[in-house]
Amino acid sequence: MMSAAEARLQVIALTDHDTFDGLSEALAAGQRFGVRVVPGVEVSCNQDGTEVHLLGYGCRTSDESLGAELELIRNGRSGRLFRMVKALQRAGLDITVEEVLARGGSTPSIGRPHVADVMVAKGYVADRDEAFRDWLEEGRPGFVRRYSCDLARAVDLIHGAGGAAVLAHPWGRGAERVLTTDVITALTRRHRLDGIEVDHQDHTAEQRALLFELGGRLGLIRTGSSDYHGTGKKNHPLGCNTTRETAYRELCTRIQLRGGELNRV
Repeated sequence: MMSAAEARLQVIALTDHDTFDGLSEALAAGQRFGVRVVPGVEVSCNQDGTEVHLLGYGCRTSDESLGAELELIRNGRSGRLFRMVKALQRAGLDITVEEVLARGGSTPSIGRPHVADVMVAKGYVADRDEAFRDWLEEGRPGFVRRYSCDLARAVDLIHGAGGAAVLAHPWGRGAERVLTTDVITALTRRHRLDGIEVDHQDHTAEQRALLFELGGRLGLIRTGSSDYHGTGKKNHPLGCNTTRETAYRELCTRIQLRGGELNRV
């Protein structure tokens, strides 16, 4: 939180993968450093066989339906870890599950980034980007598919928990193949999708312009995100992309109307 204050950010959102863990600590730190914190979660979803991510801002952490789904996703993640490590071992890498778990510490969302960190530490790759590109992405030796939530159902679950549902980096990392204009339009009209991330490091300038226009036409909130993951993720410095104040206020309004949770400094 100190880094956010030093970067002169007024508001940040904490949206860890498939868990609400860490929110209470973040909210307390936000109070201490004068930074407003929007609580959230990033849900691992499936659209036509491709993993995509959906942000849930302001969800009630006590919601049983959303909580149960997040637990299913986390269980799928932990089950995949063993198969992923076995696949890498078969490919000749000396990596153990225990090493990956140690990298993850107390987080319940142990996944590919932690595997990548072990690969970096042992000198197999230079950084996380290389680990994903050569070993952990779909079609690579260490890739293992896991359970994830149907995207449309995830939108409904987030709404049921009082939150606002925003597609994360919809045209980055190959997601543009399944998150087409028609799919985004259908999610908006049939499930009341709230928004899309427009300004993200994985989007080109042309994609940002097209997404901004699409969001405006559909009445979607158009957000920005640094997608900051700490020191392990390159080219995503804290605050590199931000959200316009008008978009932030609309996001808060939708959360409040649904009875979700917001932090106020």
